[in-house]
Amino acid sequence: MNWTLVNDRPIYIQLTEQITQYIVAGVFKPGARMASVRDLAADAGVNPNTMQRAMAELERNGLVKTHRTTGRIITEDLEMLNNIRNELAGARVTEFLEGMKTIGFSPKEAAALLTEKAALLEDKKEEAV
Repeated sequence: MNWTLVNDRPIYIQLTEQITQYIVAGVFKPGARMASVRDLAADAGVNPNTMQRAMAELERNGLVKTHRTTGRIITEDLEMLNNIRNELAGARVTEFLEGMKTIGFSPKEAAALLTEKAALLEDKKEEAV
């Protein structure tokens, strides 16, 4: 996995956000068993206690459940996962539109540019196949 951690915010919060993104993106599948805290910590290059704190936060949020015999399991609540995915997407869209506004684009102009760039990416994807 590709972990991106910076020093301007608590590491456990960044881990929680990134694991949440991996879950809603399907990198970690619903109902799948999570790797151990030690393995995840080693992969991310953080202290196991920090990863444990992130996992506890994910558990509080309902994304992960702990079972005594099988370890941590990712939720199978697809409606919750879809809601979180939409919330994350909405936040990114808002951030994008606010950034575009600072350089003089209206929401309509920003949407048109986004549509144009998306079409170019789709064309490149089709050419690669």
